[in-house]
Amino acid sequence: MDDTTDAVFDRDAVREGLAALGVDRLTLAIHDASFPGAARDDLGRGSPASIGGRRFLELVAALGFDSVQLGPQGQTSRVNPSPYDGTWFSRSALSIAPWPLAHAPRWGGLLEPATLEALVARAGPPGDRAHHGAAFDAMERVLTEVHRRFVAARARGDAAARALEEERRAFVEAHGDWLAHDALHAALEVEHGGRSWRSWPWPDRELPAVDAPAVADARRRSLRRARGDVIERYELTQLLAHRQHAEVRAHARERGLALFGDVQIGLSHVDEWGRAPVLLDGYRLGAPPSRTNPAGQPWGYALVDPAAGAPARRLVEARLAKLLDAYDALRIDHPHGMVCPWVYDAHAADPVAAVQAGARLFSSPDLPDHPALAAYARVGPAQLDRSVPRYDEHWVRALTDAQVARYAEAMDALLAQCRARGRGADALVVEVLSTCPRPLAEVLARHGLGRFRVTSKAKPDDPSDGYRTDRARPEDWVMLGTHDTPPIWRRLRDWRADGALEARADYLARRLAGDDREAFAAWLAADPRRLALAELADLFVSDARSVMIFFADLFGREAIYNRPGTVRDDNWTLRVRPDVATRYPRDAARGRALSLPGALALALRADPARAARHAALIARLERGAPFRWRAGDQETR
Repeated sequence: MDDTTDAVFDRDAVREGLAALGVDRLTLAIHDASFPGAARDDLGRGSPASIGGRRFLELVAALGFDSVQLGPQGQTSRVNPSPYDGTWFSRSALSIAPWPLAHAPRWGGLLEPATLEALVARAGPPGDRAHHGAAFDAMERVLTEVHRRFVAARARGDAAARALEEERRAFVEAHGDWLAHDALHAALEVEHGGRSWRSWPWPDRELPAVDAPAVADARRRSLRRARGDVIERYELTQLLAHRQHAEVRAHARERGLALFGDVQIGLSHVDEWGRAPVLLDGYRLGAPPSRTNPAGQPWGYALVDPAAGAPARRLVEARLAKLLDAYDALRIDHPHGMVCPWVYDAHAADPVAAVQAGARLFSSPDLPDHPALAAYARVGPAQLDRSVPRYDEHWVRALTDAQVARYAEAMDALLAQCRARGRGADALVVEVLSTCPRPLAEVLARHGLGRFRVTSKAKPDDPSDGYRTDRARPEDWVMLGTHDTPPIWRRLRDWRADGALEARADYLARRLAGDDREAFAAWLAADPRRLALAELADLFVSDARSVMIFFADLFGREAIYNRPGTVRDDNWTLRVRPDVATRYPRDAARGRALSLPGALALALRADPARAARHAALIARLERGAPFRWRAGDQETR
């Protein structure tokens, strides 16, 4: 590489620049399916445990990131790739890397190398899109062979198979409750030809909760006799998935990267099975109308019933404990669902209309269209502002300390588990976006937790806009976009088409240019690539101590990863290109991808006194910058 592209990987300079700007965390956000592939082991979908995934983590560390925010890693169905619909406990088999199963000594050759070669050849060269269904089928082939060879080796008395069998038994004992539940579901799914559990006959339809112990025990025994191979295969698959995750975490830690997990708010189809006694009857979780989604979103997720008592608490606490043990920090997806969930009629013929007419579970003491919610109310009728819609942030006027404590019960329990592991509130990343109802705002303040400031959604001419970085507090997280927003590169194209580039440039000039704002704004507006760099620099000059960058933004992609509330073949499939290690430095050096050194140099120059103190560092960072700004003397590469 030449001097410029080599400077893109100046990790030490990036870390020094972040420290000079008061930024404690620089996190890359990416979901498992989006990891890049390598020719030897790619089945059509990414994985952190794969050869390409491990190399990518090394690249991320070399760029100066200190952490990686993963998406939910639960098991999804063949037809639904959304990680936010995955299982709470079981790990996705699709994230198992097949290469070690064929070649690593510790696994005893569980996979025939020729099988892997054939599957990789069928998948074709790794690309920039995941092929969920095909990868699902290929992994089924892998796991079928792995289990068959394991059983045969165990029968022969093979030493490696005996060791793996001991490990499987220990794993089953350590994870008994959730593993037994999910493995039993897998067996029944085979028993009933892959049909949904909602169509199964009694007692299978509700077997974990059947109030007839003799009947339930007899049915479980019969399933173990008839489908014991399915149950054992499921247990072995989960062992492999969990062990590989632990290896990925160790690999990341050795390179200075923390791994953040994602606590999705939705309860999966598998987790819902047989748990009716602890679920809220008659209601589903959704998102109310908002600035982001004016029509609302009827997600259809079941909710754990707060009135279900100890069994409900044990389920939630077991899930959170498992996640905290597997990651260094956790992203809390849609924390409204933990504090003040928006619910709607589960039986309505029109779910969209139902979610628009929904209500807050704990903030609806006397609604005539939702009388059942009065039993859950944590506020009284006099505390409501009925001049605004019931989803409005100010629907609840004020709260007493005792009421805040009640709204905070779920978050308090999570923080207690963090403290039990020697961690504090900084182990939580809380996804609060366009709306923050008063109960949620009070709970966040109770624990010193911040919110997300998604700057590509900010209105530059509205000083009160909550997405702007000049509103950010130290505890907040700032970012250009998330997995649910168009990448900054597509936004630039839209802003140019809408005539909005100049307004963005003017706002960024106020943030970054000191006294020479007019010239700086014109310099930015003249080239959208410069504007993208300045958008990134704007994150670093905010008061927020934590910055997150979604992979599509970093690597210069225009394609959308997820369109919320839609079902499309191209949703959840965007991947990092396999040639990222050579392509990204070139793109960053030309302003076609985000340059961390370049953005940090711009951010350090925003304050003349700071720029003077760090002149040598700025010069070092500018070696990796695609554009350089000097007041009155602009230089462009």
